[in-house]
Amino acid sequence: MTPRDDSAPNDGRNGRGDDGRWSDLDRPPLNATALRRALVRDGGFWTDVELVPRTGSTNTDLVALAADGKAEEGAVLVAEEQDAGRGRLERQWTAPARSGLFFSVLLKPAEIPVERWGWLPLLAGVATATALSRTAGVDTALKWPNDLLLTVGGEERKVGGILAERAGNDGVVIGIGINVTLREDELPVPTATSLALAGSPVTDRDPLLRTVLRSLERWYVDWRAAGGDPAASRLQETYAAGCATLGRTVRAELPGDRSLVGEAVAVDGDGRLVLATEDGVQQPIGAGDIVHLRAE
Repeated sequence: MTPRDDSAPNDGRNGRGDDGRWSDLDRPPLNATALRRALVRDGGFWTDVELVPRTGSTNTDLVALAADGKAEEGAVLVAEEQDAGRGRLERQWTAPARSGLFFSVLLKPAEIPVERWGWLPLLAGVATATALSRTAGVDTALKWPNDLLLTVGGEERKVGGILAERAGNDGVVIGIGINVTLREDELPVPTATSLALAGSPVTDRDPLLRTVLRSLERWYVDWRAAGGDPAASRLQETYAAGCATLGRTVRAELPGDRSLVGEAVAVDGDGRLVLATEDGVQQPIGAGDIVHLRAE
């Protein structure tokens, strides 16, 4: 894989107003060689790990590399900083350099029916949430479809998110962003948080990244071995168990400026959220923004 080489120095956006990769000693840089040595191995799934100091979006870059035939399945692209990161529904976001994990992976599940590929972002959510709960020591939940939530001061806050994009006819790029050491005055919105603000005893990004990628490898390999079947791979069951949306009254903000209120009662075999509305209808939701409503 030949990623974009953007080696421009930090321009003060790390919140400290100075530059250089060691300018914020609370946020040491990742070591690409060590990551490669730990993750790329004979018989393993990950084929390459590349680290860039800054880019617009790791998803955009990896999709382009895949289109040009310069990345194969199992490629991982990590950035120390993104200045044009994209979330679901085309939301834009940025974060200070080295304050989180910003990375994308290339998957090519060619033998899996395309209609089951919609489970991949949910799979990434399960893999990431279970890895963070285990390694960072924080109880991580999922908001449908794949926002990562932590409870801080009795309030649910978003610590990370996942974005899936098609890469040509045979690939999917999964982008993952996790706030690790973001400080209160650096939060993009009041509903965000970071592992540090949630009291995690582990804010070293190296073991966090390794654990997330190993968890993602395990879930993806098992899902693929099951033919993409979310039940046989236990993906559907595990997702439902960790989904903070189920059992809640929610508002689904749908395409076309429509909305629907109901109780989230299930995640169906296609990964859709099923809402039970007041008129007794069970409505599956495949796309949209979900708002958790407070109980009256």
